[in-house]
Amino acid sequence: MAALNDLVIDDVTVITMDSERRTMRDAAIAVESGAIVYVGPAAGLTRRLEQMPRLPGRGRIAIPGLVNAHTHAAMVLFRGYADDLMLQEWLTTKIFPIEAELTPDDVYWGTLLACAEMIKSGTTTFADMYFFMDEAARAVEKSGIRASLCVGMGSLAESAGGSSGFDAVLERGSSLCESWNGAAGGRITTMLGPHAPYTCSVPFLSAVGERARGLGVGVHTHISETFREVDEIRSAHGMSPVEYVESSGLFDVPTLAAHCVAVSDDDISILAKHGVRVAHNPGSNMKLASGVAPVEKMLAAGVAVGLGTDGAASNNNLDMVEEMRLAGLLHKVTRLDPTAVPAHACLEMATSGGAACLGLADRIGSIEIGKRADIVLLDFGAPHLSPAGIADLMSHVVYSASGADVSAVVVDGCVLMDDRKLTTLDEREIMAEVECRASRLAEEANGKLRK
Repeated sequence: MAALNDLVIDDVTVITMDSERRTMRDAAIAVESGAIVYVGPAAGLTRRLEQMPRLPGRGRIAIPGLVNAHTHAAMVLFRGYADDLMLQEWLTTKIFPIEAELTPDDVYWGTLLACAEMIKSGTTTFADMYFFMDEAARAVEKSGIRASLCVGMGSLAESAGGSSGFDAVLERGSSLCESWNGAAGGRITTMLGPHAPYTCSVPFLSAVGERARGLGVGVHTHISETFREVDEIRSAHGMSPVEYVESSGLFDVPTLAAHCVAVSDDDISILAKHGVRVAHNPGSNMKLASGVAPVEKMLAAGVAVGLGTDGAASNNNLDMVEEMRLAGLLHKVTRLDPTAVPAHACLEMATSGGAACLGLADRIGSIEIGKRADIVLLDFGAPHLSPAGIADLMSHVVYSASGADVSAVVVDGCVLMDDRKLTTLDEREIMAEVECRASRLAEEANGKLRK
């Protein structure tokens, strides 16, 4: 009898994103116990594989599941609440006050909504940093998606009590790792999440690095998101944010750095030297007018770069197909060079690059034998994707498709959506619950601001 995560996707075109960037037409993908065991011509399937449950591939393009390398999932609760503001004003007058009203249940329901949105637009894995992350983990477990989770941590409270002032903060982050790393059949992994150089002291960052080594996990942080951040860190400490974090020894553990917009050539050399991975967030950086990360320079230096949406309060969606297109267009217009960050580079950042950023390159990021079966099917039967026969299919996916073209999603061999219908989540129930919670949060936050 076939297991729940055994299946065959037949008669499909496969963009493998393997090392040779192979595209296969009239192909089949076979999955056993959640792992890919065959990718190739449909005629090559053995009788045993032919007898597995089928997911139709005709008219569909299979790509590796998209990896959202940086987000704050539960911030979907604040979508549309604070737009068209400068970053510091956005944070201090809107986001921080409403976040102060969050409850663990709010984060659970917000993360469920984010999971539904990501699945429906082709994301199979995301890296998340936020509050009440045990509840976020429960939402991930329920949804069937894959995630790398961490608690956002800062050390501002330490000024009152030295290192003892941040012990409790570090313990919260560590507790999530101890409870959830490897949970949900391995779909959930964890990191430690020191928020940013401007909220974390060097001693705290050093302590985080030491704890991460002990736990055997990596680190997820924000670095050089804005030029203002760089100016302030340089004014206070005489060095760039990248140099500041390097001085703490944090880069001695695997580090995922979100944004890296305002980085110099020397900073990029430091990132490359330590194997720091970068999550590029073009949509959020554009909306908050933070600037343009020098992605081409980072890639040329050998830095692993993935794509992220950031939170839905600053994007305002979690559509990674759109994020690929934004990445390609942003760098072209900034460089005045139509060859900058081509389609294949955008798709690589959203798949294999994102997998590398999360330390999961051996498990996901491409459709090839031995990898976990995280697969997205796009329906190419729409007018805006025609003609497909003469097109470079990678270009079609990046420049012509949208998240709404995702018709089926598989994670670990389990079908989480087919024909646009979710199998693990009730999206109407989730949306109704989030509407009530978002209204309450806004009312509470605005009421306190009026006092």
